[in-house]
Amino acid sequence: MRARATALYPFVPSGPDFETALAFFAALGFETRWKADGLAGLRFGGAFFMLQSIDVAEWQRNQMLTLEVDDLETYWREVDALGLPSTFPGVRTRPPTDFPWGREVHIIDPAGVCWHIRQSPAAT
Repeated sequence: MRARATALYPFVPSGPDFETALAFFAALGFETRWKADGLAGLRFGGAFFMLQSIDVAEWQRNQMLTLEVDDLETYWREVDALGLPSTFPGVRTRPPTDFPWGREVHIIDPAGVCWHIRQSPAAT
């Protein structure tokens, strides 16, 4: 194949409340670039995804995404200070933990999607 992929923009379910999901992702550092017809384009640095106004519990409980940041420890301190689990129903966080594949923070978003946040190899 001669053509090469340059980016991947997944669709992520919002869960039962689209506006709550937008507020949650804003707290995580994502900027809403546009919003129309139950979709929103969210960007945080080089990361981009489409937030979709849809609530499919089975999908949400089984979706996982990985986000790489340039400084995992700083990102965790900033996120932890927000107290997201007490602000957004259903949200859970797990502090930096070492796994065989690397160090990660885990965040369950308001829809139930599990986000794996890890240190970008380019930043080490």
